[in-house]
Amino acid sequence: MKRILEISLMALGVIAATTVLRADADRLKDAALVLTEMAGAADNGIPQNLLGKVECVVIIPGVKKAALGVGGQYGRGYISCRTASGWSAPGGIRIEGGSVGFQIGGSDTDVILLVLNERGVDRLLSSKFTVGADAAVAAGPIGRQASAQTDATMTAEILAWSRSRGVFAGLSLQGSTLRADTSENKDLYGAEIANRDIVKGQHAAPAAAAELMAALAKY
Repeated sequence: MKRILEISLMALGVIAATTVLRADADRLKDAALVLTEMAGAADNGIPQNLLGKVECVVIIPGVKKAALGVGGQYGRGYISCRTASGWSAPGGIRIEGGSVGFQIGGSDTDVILLVLNERGVDRLLSSKFTVGADAAVAAGPIGRQASAQTDATMTAEILAWSRSRGVFAGLSLQGSTLRADTSENKDLYGAEIANRDIVKGQHAAPAAAAELMAALAKY
């Protein structure tokens, strides 16, 4: 079992090492596009009434999945939360996770998480957050407003959606970990600022985040 876990971690390391990470500006634009397309998809997107009342949004464009017997995933994106004056500047966030199974192939998947309450926000902003262990995360409903009235929205702290090759779906990230991307924050703000400080509205959004901030304000 220990050997299997070591192989899983090695697989994630390979993904991270071989993925060419784009400039911050490109990733921010991708995040804005993902939100616009997944929130504006009407019948096949994220229900509008959920977007209108969430505490925070996490957007991770192009999560990398690779598997040859041992699966893994790795991605970098952003979190923004509501403040008294509107949406906060984006804080960097990364997702990592592995799974063991008979898997072949790989894909890029866009991921959006909606944090529904303060408890979920607090857990997500901890130093390390594990999906399933540290909060109730459920696959989000797809479609118009009426479809959002499900048991999941009543009990979950966080709802998750994915898009791969144009197909939208609720998403289970069981066992994956999310943590602050301090190197991304350093690139954006000139210092390794904690996400908790950023999402409280203590820092202005960088110019490169203009499209993302506009998409958040719209939806």
